[in-house]
Amino acid sequence: MRIRRLAWTSSVLSGLALAVACSGSSESSSTSEATVPAPAVTTPPPGAAPSPTAPAGETPAPLADGGLDRPPLPPAGPPVETRPPNGAGQQPAFENQTRAPSRKAGVAFTTRLVASGLENPWSMAFLPDGALLVTERPGRIRIVANGTVGPAIEGVPPVDAVGQGGLFDLALDPSFATSGVLYVSYAEPRAGGNGTAVARARLVRDAAGARLADVTTIWRQMPTIPSDVHFGGRIVIARDGNLFVTLGERGSQRPAARELSSTLGKVVRIRPDGSAPADNPFVGRAGAMAEIWSFGHRNVQGAALNPLTGELWTIEHGAKGGDEVNVARTGKDYGWAKVTYGIDYDGTPIGEGTAAPGVEQPVYYWDPSIAPSGAAFYEADLFPAWRGSLFVGALAGKHLVRLTIEGDRVVGEERLLEDEGRIRDVRVSPSGSVYVANESRGWIVELVPL
Repeated sequence: MRIRRLAWTSSVLSGLALAVACSGSSESSSTSEATVPAPAVTTPPPGAAPSPTAPAGETPAPLADGGLDRPPLPPAGPPVETRPPNGAGQQPAFENQTRAPSRKAGVAFTTRLVASGLENPWSMAFLPDGALLVTERPGRIRIVANGTVGPAIEGVPPVDAVGQGGLFDLALDPSFATSGVLYVSYAEPRAGGNGTAVARARLVRDAAGARLADVTTIWRQMPTIPSDVHFGGRIVIARDGNLFVTLGERGSQRPAARELSSTLGKVVRIRPDGSAPADNPFVGRAGAMAEIWSFGHRNVQGAALNPLTGELWTIEHGAKGGDEVNVARTGKDYGWAKVTYGIDYDGTPIGEGTAAPGVEQPVYYWDPSIAPSGAAFYEADLFPAWRGSLFVGALAGKHLVRLTIEGDRVVGEERLLEDEGRIRDVRVSPSGSVYVANESRGWIVELVPL
């Protein structure tokens, strides 16, 4: 599909009348959501200035905290969330753990439409030649290059595209520029149900087209569950080259999230071949799965490395309220479903309350839910006022969240692209622009300075 170039401002995007079907509940979405024909699209202009963002397929070294040129903290305003919380009477554990003050950076930006006609775009990755890889949840990977949204590439593993299931994340191996190796996560169809799996493959692009070769499933979430929800599915490559994979407890298996005998409701850390690193926290413990990194998670659909520390930050769906931002540390318990700031969908309490000995508190939580998804830290040069931010996509909230981070605390919140649709993924490009995947409209847009 050949596409011509157009630029769009955020106000223009807001004014487009499109009929979309978007669920207002937490992470749920209709599998038959309409993809509305969109205007012509554009790829990023060539020759963009370099930034601290790593080239495609490479993991940047941690930044030195003292060497950062951080913008002044914007003035504090009233919290952006004005709806009453679902968890009546619940109190945060510390200041700004929820409903942090609004802090508007005052950044003027334009949104450029990069790709349209996509069906439930879930993840993006930037290739060394400037092209963009995009996953679609029904089971397709496409390449957006030179103003063209390419055909579905061959060789993608079969997926179980039911409910929230399908093809999820992709991550480029640090050697990608020379090896073409990448990783994909997906809902794997199995006898008796399905489960999240990770495959390793090589991307081949030649005169015959693009395809995945040498596809090998390197890791599988166990046990198999007959469910169409709570797959997790984010892949983050750590500084040491190992892979973090985020997982859900499959909806019907709440107690299993805190049991070490399964990988339901966990973050796992695996080697590029799928085996467990010897320094994982539960290696050698009787009855425990060696690949587990952290546990007590409900459904982690966003994750990113903090560029200052190299630590993994995760974005987790709560039930009715209680969406969380966590720092996923080795061997730690994050509480689900013993401790949560959410309540059940029928209004009844969940677990024992909002705190318990030995259970980590979230860095931040939302109540009511925004249904958070993909996440990306920002430390690039293109938008200096956004340095020190964590961007988070909101599905039910239909906006892009910008959290102002100081250390491991949130000190401000701003909402961008409000009412634009369900934001599934957000990435910072090598030039420092911000790419956003809008699954409601089947679009990918790029945020660039106005």
